Parts: sequence; structure tokens; C-alpha cells
Amino acid sequence: MLSPGIISRPVYGGLQPDLRAKHNLLVVEGEGAAAVLELATKAPPEFFAKTTLLYCPAGSAGKDYEKQLEALQPKAFWTFPTPATVMFRLKGVLQTATMGTRLYVTGTEPFIGLALKEALEAGIDHKSLITEHRGSAKRRVQCVHCKGFTENVTTNPAKCGHCGLNLLVRDHYSRRLGAFQGVCIDAEVPGEAPAPEEIFP
Repeated sequence: MLSPGIISRPVYGGLQPDLRAKHNLLVVEGEGAAAVLELATKAPPEFFAKTTLLYCPAGSAGKDYEKQLEALQPKAFWTFPTPATVMFRLKGVLQTATMGTRLYVTGTEPFIGLALKEALEAGIDHKSLITEHRGSAKRRVQCVHCKGFTENVTTNPAKCGHCGLNLLVRDHYSRRLGAFQGVCIDAEVPGEAPAPEEIFP
């Protein structure tokens, strides 16, 4: 269901150091830590001395990324148990951020979407974010019928976790909501939906 013509579909350009930034804010989930370690090979030594790093190790069990990230010696380093706790801290950091702060986000698509939502609410243009997708292709989906959100969707169609409708997971994406849109796939003949396929592992 990946439709290249849909302009709302997010594009992730990959992490590249912005040497003009006065302060860097790195928001990282799971396998996104590998993207940060690659970024470190391209960044000058002073890059991490002016970097705050927020990290959620979800999905990276056994990789020992936390020690490797600490070894980069960022100005500040915090580890969080869930994406929600990262977003709570991110909101607070953005409230006190000054001009010249550059925001980098890496991890799964739902994680990037949640961070983008916080950035938009803080008045940051989405085009100024530096992002890289790493890890699972799972999606956060909003049912357009009941408006509920279903997390970690890997199949298409998928069942709405709120109203139970069978949803066609579309490539239409809302930056404001940080979610893809799901529309009822069997509205004309309820119950006649195709079998779910693992599309977003």
C-alpha cells in the first residue's frame, strides 16, 4: 500500500550534522541509536559537547546502545522507559529551547511522528527537523470513523482497537496527529474484508 504519489507520506533524509547549530537536541528510540553512532563518525568532536540526548531503548534489547551513546559524552544524556516519557521530557526541553537549537529524531515511524507532533506544537517547522527511520515499519493509525488511535499496526487491513472496524491502512499521513489514516474496508458488505497481511513488520 506504499503509494509514491501521496505527498503527505513522510520522507526521512537521514541524520547529518548541522554545524551551524548552537545546540543539538537528539531524540532517539531503539535502533535509532545506531543512526546516532553513524552520525558520530561524520560530526566534529565539539558536536556532542553541545548536544542533549533523550533516549528510549525500546526495541533494542541486548544491543548495549546506552553505554555507546554515553561514550559520545553528550552535554546531557537521559534514558527513558517508554516513548511517552521521552515525549513528556521533549515537551519540557522545547519550552526552554533557545534560537539556534537543531532537533534530530530517529527511531520507528510512530516515535518520529510523536516527536514531530511535539515540535509542531512548539512552533518548529517540520521541514527543519532532521530525521532517520530505524527499526520496525509498524504504524500508528487513526480510525477516521471513531477517531481512535491504534498503535503498532503491522498488518493491512487492521482492526481498529476502539470501534473494531476493519481498516484499510492508507499512506495518507497527518503530521498534526502523528498517524496514518485508516478507513473502513468492508463498509458496503460488513465482514467481507480481505485477510490481514503483514505489510509493516
